[in-house]
Amino acid sequence: MAEKKKMKSKASSSSTNNYAAGENSRGPESVVHDAGRRRSSCGYCGSGGHTSISHGLLAQSLTVDDYQALLDRGWRRSGCYLYKPEMEWTCCPSYTIRLKASEFVPSKEQLRVSKRMQRLLDGTWDVKRSDKSTGERSSSEASCSYSQNEHAISMAEPPLSTNREEEKNKVEQLTQCLSLQIDAVAQELIERGQFPSDLEFPKASVKILSPAKRKLLVEGSEELMFSCNISFQIASALRRAKKDHGLAKFSESIGERNTQDIEMSPHLIAETLAGHLNQVLETSNLLVRACNGHINFYSTVKNDELDGIARSGMGLKERALGIDSKSSPSKKRNGISHGKGSRLEIRMKRSAFDPEEYSLYRKYQLRVHNDTPERVTENSYRRFLVDTPLIFVPPTGDGTVPPCGFGSFHQQYVIDGRLIAVGVIDILPKCLSSKYLFWDPDLSSLSLGKYSALEEIKWVSENQRHCPSLQYYYLGYYIHSCNKMRYKAAYRPSELLCPLRYQWIPFDIAKPLLDRKKYVVLSDFASFTDGEPSILDDPMEEQHDDLFHGGKNDVIIYRDEEMADFDSEESDDESDPEISNSPSSQDGDVGNILIGMKSVRLRFKDLCQAFGPGNRRHMENQLQRYMRAVGVELSERMVYSIV
Repeated sequence: MAEKKKMKSKASSSSTNNYAAGENSRGPESVVHDAGRRRSSCGYCGSGGHTSISHGLLAQSLTVDDYQALLDRGWRRSGCYLYKPEMEWTCCPSYTIRLKASEFVPSKEQLRVSKRMQRLLDGTWDVKRSDKSTGERSSSEASCSYSQNEHAISMAEPPLSTNREEEKNKVEQLTQCLSLQIDAVAQELIERGQFPSDLEFPKASVKILSPAKRKLLVEGSEELMFSCNISFQIASALRRAKKDHGLAKFSESIGERNTQDIEMSPHLIAETLAGHLNQVLETSNLLVRACNGHINFYSTVKNDELDGIARSGMGLKERALGIDSKSSPSKKRNGISHGKGSRLEIRMKRSAFDPEEYSLYRKYQLRVHNDTPERVTENSYRRFLVDTPLIFVPPTGDGTVPPCGFGSFHQQYVIDGRLIAVGVIDILPKCLSSKYLFWDPDLSSLSLGKYSALEEIKWVSENQRHCPSLQYYYLGYYIHSCNKMRYKAAYRPSELLCPLRYQWIPFDIAKPLLDRKKYVVLSDFASFTDGEPSILDDPMEEQHDDLFHGGKNDVIIYRDEEMADFDSEESDDESDPEISNSPSSQDGDVGNILIGMKSVRLRFKDLCQAFGPGNRRHMENQLQRYMRAVGVELSERMVYSIV
């Protein structure tokens, strides 16, 4: 263990080795230490007792070519730790997913994200207009839902005098702000995994009750003022998705603390939204309660003209957008100018510790992922997102390296001088590999996760002109059995890596197979045309096939939830299951594996006589497993460190 910690400390956050070393120099080389098998609690399915089994390497240094080859064999990195799931024996099989940037076709939702950012920068983001249009689209569903509920609340508008036009405008503004706030809370619940991520949810529309209806529903000093039926529409969307796409029941992530799956009913959805809305509106004169599937807003002060309520709602729109309502429209709010053009800068910088980035990361982890302060330390941040074994390759100007070079980078998103998001990426000979993104929780409505993914794809397309080999965007792992990871398939057309033959299979071919089984040798079906294919038995228990925990790609920890417990117990037990269907190491000779001992480099066949019979057999077993995991070519090229 001491050796491993020593190796970790040797890996710098941004290596300065020269890629073009002279012929008389050894040049850049990958040096790795075999960490063996690791068993850890699964961070995806959230089921107690489930384990994720992976092979691990600690990298002292790693060339970008070797890491590209490892990616194409299903490996990923977290800091200086490299890991590859043993797909047959892990509860949530993780398939490497990528797309060719030049063939990317954005969806309507992805286009809306880009347009929303542009409108923000132009100072023309008209929330009132967009809320009105979405409210009109949902009006037919709303009337249907209310007619089916005997306790439905009338949504008739109160008669207002033509001399009260100003008052009417205040009320309309408040209902629009409340609608926007419900949408923001729903989005937050999606990001937290409490609502499924792969559906397009309807927009909320809050309506004011007539004075007559309000008088009938007065509760003590509280008067019911507004109501919203969004819960019925969400439940309807979920039912349609279950019917059309086979979505399973959703479990305790909605608030039920039992192990039995439950349906997401309008009543349960309304309670979940109302609970979070009360926290958001705690400083206003409004209380929020769920009633028979409706979200009701109560006034805590008596005011027939609603002026006080309207004033209390002023700024809800700005709060939902993450800006300060106390500032004037033409001034900066939360560091961003509104009412006039703002400037977005995307800065590419080498991976290194930055106090401003760490401050944003800490804010993100505490508020978005409810992490504890003692866990979000500077040391853990460095190990996870700053430290890298990748050897930096400077630009050459000959079209083989992009202008920024190859290596590990932090891509900063800055609006009017304020850091709003940071994408942690690796730029390799064939791809941009997206590792993580953290963003300002005050700007959640900008969908910065989606926006950053679109910008990263755009970056690949633009830089392919400088470096023709740079063609792909790697999104990390796709986990079909984990609902919060399915968003990655929305970036089309994508491919999944076959875990056996390491061939890339179009997602549209892989999806129906993964709908049936969590682990599939995808290349078996690439040319399948007739009959019903036989699918490998899943070694994990069938009872876990319906575990879904929703999420949204705005929370980019879901883009790569790779912050696993790497201090978990190491297992070298010979009784551990081998991957029976993995390519055999018989195509390669372990004697050709390059062994490193301090500054000495020798092939194992030239070194094995130095081991006793027992130690030699043990070493051969380790090297065979290592060769199976990294492949024959890499095992003979990378340095396998034993000191």
